[in-house]
Amino acid sequence: MEIRINNIRIPVDKKGTLRDTVLRTFRLQPAEVEEFRILRESVDARKRSEVVYDYQVMLRLKNEHPELLKHKDVSPYTPPEPMQYPKWNHPLQPVIAGFGPSGIFAALYLARCGARPIVLERGSRMDERKRKVEEFLRNRRLDPDSNIQFGEGGAGTFSDGKLATNLHHPWIRFILNEFHLHGADEEVTWSATPHVGTDCLEKVVVSLREEIVSLGGSVHFDTPLTDFRQNPDGSLTACTPEKELQTNHLLLCLGHSAHDTLRRLHEKGLPMEAKPFSIGVRIEHKQQYINKMLYGEFAQYLPPASYRGVVHLKNRSVYTFCMCPGGTVMASANNPKSIVTNGMSEKSRNRENANSALLVGIRTEDFYKESPLDGLAFQEKYERMAYDIAGDCRAPANTVGAFLKGKVAEGPASVKPSYPHGVIYCDLKRCLPGYVVDALREAIPKMDGCIRGFNHPDAIMTGVETRSSSAVRILRGENRASEVPGIYPVGEGAGYAGGIVSAALDGLKTAASLFSAVTQ
Repeated sequence: MEIRINNIRIPVDKKGTLRDTVLRTFRLQPAEVEEFRILRESVDARKRSEVVYDYQVMLRLKNEHPELLKHKDVSPYTPPEPMQYPKWNHPLQPVIAGFGPSGIFAALYLARCGARPIVLERGSRMDERKRKVEEFLRNRRLDPDSNIQFGEGGAGTFSDGKLATNLHHPWIRFILNEFHLHGADEEVTWSATPHVGTDCLEKVVVSLREEIVSLGGSVHFDTPLTDFRQNPDGSLTACTPEKELQTNHLLLCLGHSAHDTLRRLHEKGLPMEAKPFSIGVRIEHKQQYINKMLYGEFAQYLPPASYRGVVHLKNRSVYTFCMCPGGTVMASANNPKSIVTNGMSEKSRNRENANSALLVGIRTEDFYKESPLDGLAFQEKYERMAYDIAGDCRAPANTVGAFLKGKVAEGPASVKPSYPHGVIYCDLKRCLPGYVVDALREAIPKMDGCIRGFNHPDAIMTGVETRSSSAVRILRGENRASEVPGIYPVGEGAGYAGGIVSAALDGLKTAASLFSAVTQ
């Protein structure tokens, strides 16, 4: 007999008593339990006087206990359906452009189906990519093709490695389990806020690539997709600087920063549309301060606290995104003479500051003039403006206290900026639209209503965060294909995802959709 039990609440200072609590509550003997597994763990900190873990668990019992099913929190447990891998029967191999989350999971699925996918990645393999990133962070020498945005694992590799998503799909459990099987801690399969950490994520990505290659796939690094053409027989030719590949299935898993490739695809007539996105800053607080504000006296028992907040103003929404506990604000540009910020945490999340994107929604009417690519130009404009303030890699910044007063801080107070190239304190209207600055100034005090202490005057705002999502969507139909036969727009860069797991899910769904055409 297998059962699921919900709403098991354990005080955070009694976390190790979970199993005993369940057995005692439901009057079960230890010998009766053949398997005990956590399905979900979350922290409920709504009451600062009573912070608890909330669990959902699975038990496999030796004997039937029908009386347990009468309890309101107990139900039969149904295990997830295993992933099915139909045989690839097409003569041509699929080609995947991009080896971020969507490209990785599309390639993994297709490799397990025997399709021997060919992956083209403009950036370098992990070890070389890390060397190039370190060269940029230490010596400000940027490789435009292999950096924090491009390379093995995609932009998410240099992040907190968050695996949380608002989506609900049975394949999400499969994705989380694959992360665990390839090196992430088991807790990513049941935590309500799973994260891998960039130092662990890089190992997971390499392990996934090694499986793909072992199954007959191939991954070609430092090899961008530069063009495609349609052939008289209906196939496609995918072009790189060194080779041409014939295929009937070209998956575009480009990532949101591949502006040059998007422009080339637009020139080739691939249907696209402008889409809303967001821009803003990274905001940093002391992590210990965030822990105290959210958890009070219970902070000592809990991992570094994270938060989410949103304020709906009259004309726009302002929200936090990609919060990195115990992390660093990263220099994430992929073009010279531009500033792009992002957040990163290692698995331990043990750095001094917490940081999060603080973003303002940008509507298409804010930037659209004549081309669906106008949003790319909009992003690039403010990235260049941010660079021009100092004329080097230092990022524009201000303290919250000075910002709310309409002033410029002379320097940091208790919170020291973590941006690796240093910051220059300035009026943020020099690198952000005026309406974005006004929205931030109105929203920060109101954000304090849902995140206690958010408007601390010493918090640091570092600009500019422009790449939280794609500014363009490559159009596709219900079969996930573009109007150009054989081309499949996938993932975050194509405008269909917004994080590691959502991008991975889109890659899986697209790879699986190929078989409706292949097997008929």
